[in-house]
Amino acid sequence: MAASPYCPDCSRLIGICVLLGALWEIRAEHILYSVPEELENGSFVGNIAKDLGLEPRELAERGVRIVSRGRTQLFALNLRSGSLVTAGRIDREELCDRSPKCVVNLEILLEDNVKIFGVEVEIIDVNDNAPNFGAEQREIKVAESEIPGTRFPLPEAFDPDIGINSLQGYQLSSNGHFSLDVQRGADGIKYPELVLERALDREEEAVHHLVLTAFDGGDRVHSGTARIHVTLVDTNDNAPVFTQPEYHVSVQENVPVGSRLLTVKATDTDEGANGEVTYSFRKVRDKISQLFHLNSLTGDITILGDLDYEDSGFYDIDVEAHDGPGLRARSKVLVTILDVNDNAPEVTVTSLTSSIQETSSPGTVIALFNVHDSDSGENGLVTCSIPDNLPFTLEKTFGNYHRLLTHRTLDREEVSEYNITVTATDHGTPPLSTETHISLNVADVNDNPPAFPQASYLAYIPENNPRGASIFSVTAHDPDSNENSMVTYSLAEDKLQEAPLSSYVSINSDTGVLYALRSFDYEQVRDLQLLVTASDSGDPPLSSNVSLTIFVLDQNDNTPEILYPALPTDGSTGVELAPRSAEPGYLVTKVVAVDRDSGQNAWLSYRLLKASEPGLFAVGLHTGEVRTARALLDRDALKQSLVVAVQDHGQPPLSATVTLTVAVASSIPEVLADLGSIRTPTSSYDSDLTLYLVVAVAVVSCIFLAFVIVLLALRLWRWHKSSLLQASGVGLAGLPASGFVGMEGVQAFLKTYSHEVSLTSDSRGSHVIFPHPNYADTLISQESCEKKDSLLTSRDFHECRDEAASVQQAPPNTDWRFSQAQRPGTSGSQNGDETGTWPNNQFDTEMLQAMILASASEAADGSSTLGGSAGTMGLSARYGPQFTLQHVPDYRQNVYIPGSNATLTNAAGKRDGKAPAGGNGNKKKSGKKEKK
Repeated sequence: MAASPYCPDCSRLIGICVLLGALWEIRAEHILYSVPEELENGSFVGNIAKDLGLEPRELAERGVRIVSRGRTQLFALNLRSGSLVTAGRIDREELCDRSPKCVVNLEILLEDNVKIFGVEVEIIDVNDNAPNFGAEQREIKVAESEIPGTRFPLPEAFDPDIGINSLQGYQLSSNGHFSLDVQRGADGIKYPELVLERALDREEEAVHHLVLTAFDGGDRVHSGTARIHVTLVDTNDNAPVFTQPEYHVSVQENVPVGSRLLTVKATDTDEGANGEVTYSFRKVRDKISQLFHLNSLTGDITILGDLDYEDSGFYDIDVEAHDGPGLRARSKVLVTILDVNDNAPEVTVTSLTSSIQETSSPGTVIALFNVHDSDSGENGLVTCSIPDNLPFTLEKTFGNYHRLLTHRTLDREEVSEYNITVTATDHGTPPLSTETHISLNVADVNDNPPAFPQASYLAYIPENNPRGASIFSVTAHDPDSNENSMVTYSLAEDKLQEAPLSSYVSINSDTGVLYALRSFDYEQVRDLQLLVTASDSGDPPLSSNVSLTIFVLDQNDNTPEILYPALPTDGSTGVELAPRSAEPGYLVTKVVAVDRDSGQNAWLSYRLLKASEPGLFAVGLHTGEVRTARALLDRDALKQSLVVAVQDHGQPPLSATVTLTVAVASSIPEVLADLGSIRTPTSSYDSDLTLYLVVAVAVVSCIFLAFVIVLLALRLWRWHKSSLLQASGVGLAGLPASGFVGMEGVQAFLKTYSHEVSLTSDSRGSHVIFPHPNYADTLISQESCEKKDSLLTSRDFHECRDEAASVQQAPPNTDWRFSQAQRPGTSGSQNGDETGTWPNNQFDTEMLQAMILASASEAADGSSTLGGSAGTMGLSARYGPQFTLQHVPDYRQNVYIPGSNATLTNAAGKRDGKAPAGGNGNKKKSGKKEKK
């Protein structure tokens, strides 16, 4: 039972604790101070550091400051003492006019945590203003007929102070006719009235001088005086009367200047001058006189200045009407200013960050700003907004403060700079708005590696390029900025053919241009695989790679290489065999060639460039096969020389040639047999021609000898030389005629001084011509000519000599002229001729004779086999790879002595029983061929 009264006390105690906690929270966010007006600059207002829970030294460290909204700053922070002090003289009447309570609101900002504290400073009124009547003197006209007790309004004094410091009362100087009575209106304002105490007599005293004193109630009482002149006039017993004791009017603040506000009306029943009413303002203040104008005759009140609801929303105007004698009446005009949405919101940026890193987390504060609208009601409600497509958001904090925050992580590569438009819009009609632009730079962070436009690159460079030539250019783009976007290029280390890639190509680290450090050869290097690295200059640096393949393009820089027939190493020429029985299209041999180039540059075509017997052989255009174009005839030369050209299809085309020697025979022994099968010609035409030649040569010789004798008579040494020539002529003239000429004749032909010898077996005569010396010692040596092995055996040679000795030399043949076919030349060199001729120059003739002698000597010696095996003359199977052409080819053709029907033959020919073939001095091939 004792616990029941205790419970209500507990409840009340808990309620008081909750109330105190709430008040403490409010106190923590809202600080109240009071300070009297008219203090000196720097006067103490309050200990703001203590109220904020900070030490004085922390004010500067934490960035504590007063946030101003554009008005004159009345207070300041003393960072040393941590107190709030006055920043200048404070006049309460200027700030709050007649308001009973004057409060100045401040905002204290803590920069470090962006926190706002509200501070209210109440300005306490002090008695710093004396009552003031406005005019130093005032005249009152009083009718002498006024009865005692009549009241006359007196001018009122105005004191801008409030409370006890405001106007407290009036005093009137002593006077026997008048007294002072102070009336208090419904608004609490005291109105002095002059009361007539006893009857007046204008003739006794026409003017009464009175002094009206007004005083306030401050510690130091201030007072003001006005001189009242009471002038007595004739009787005017009716005062003006207003139609209304108070006039109420509402007007919008945007009413134009000059507009009529209202008309006050007062009437006076008196007549004449006593009934003429004039109007005027009572207790005229500066603001009233600046805004309103009263027509003294009509009572029209017009707008004189711009009205502003934000400056003052209500005006109390005292109007007075008086007649001619001076009777007055009072009335009030109460003007209410209606708010119009004529003020756009004001945005004041308190704190601003101009740059933010792109890696900043969401919720980072960018700006703190205050929004204020001077309008009231709905016109003063403000809503802030930003575009929806921006990664930012607005957050309302204390009062009208808003914070601009990041809504998500920023990316400088997408947007490097934001121009944020904060729009503050009120709720008026029509709504007004204010735009504030906040520029925000997004600071770059190296978060993007360089990127190549392609995953891989292909480049082409022709071979044989000059060193230092530009090959290709790669470019990587880094979306970062400044140093983070500076890209450098490099090549990954690798090897190609045991050599580093850096010895083949290099790259410009700034531009990404690749250069060739050497001249490429397609046949050695066909492509290069490179890895290009692009790195930025950020911290840490980022990089990316791209593969680059450089293809070397083939150029036609290699001539076709002939593999078969291969050129021998001992200076000899290979020989191919073609049987005389070969049909058209017979495959003689095949030219095999390759080209180190590729593609079209390696496509080869073959053609017959030159042939000793045109139309006899044909070469396959693409195969290189040498085939007979027609059947071989007896008149075709034993040795056929072919020049085959191999050409590629490059631009420009390159070509190579090879010379083929084709022996027309079925086997090597048959070739050798053909050399001795040439018979002595027996044509009568050739004999007559030889006779003519011998006669002509004899006549010329006689003339020449006669000329020599004459010269010998003139000069002794010419006689000596002529004797030597005659001796030589006699020796040759004694040579016996024979159907065959042995090695001695050939050796004599190859002497250093070459002589043209014509021997005829039919006439048993000979003819010798001694031309000028012709040196031919570069072809064959004397030792080679004196070899024991010759075309004729020793026995055959002795038989010839014995026959020549027993036969008397016949006279020269008069038919000594030669036809074109009988002139010296190589076999098959004359197109369309049945027989071959000797070469046209001495060098070719002697070289051919030397090769014939070497071949015939080898054949007679029997030291080598002519079957085409290894170690022989190089004649082998037609397309065998062992066909090496290592020895001098055996032409195996008949040799003719000019001017004679005799032919050179070999011993093998005699042993084979071959009869020499002759006729017309031309070389004739035997129609009989041995079958292999």
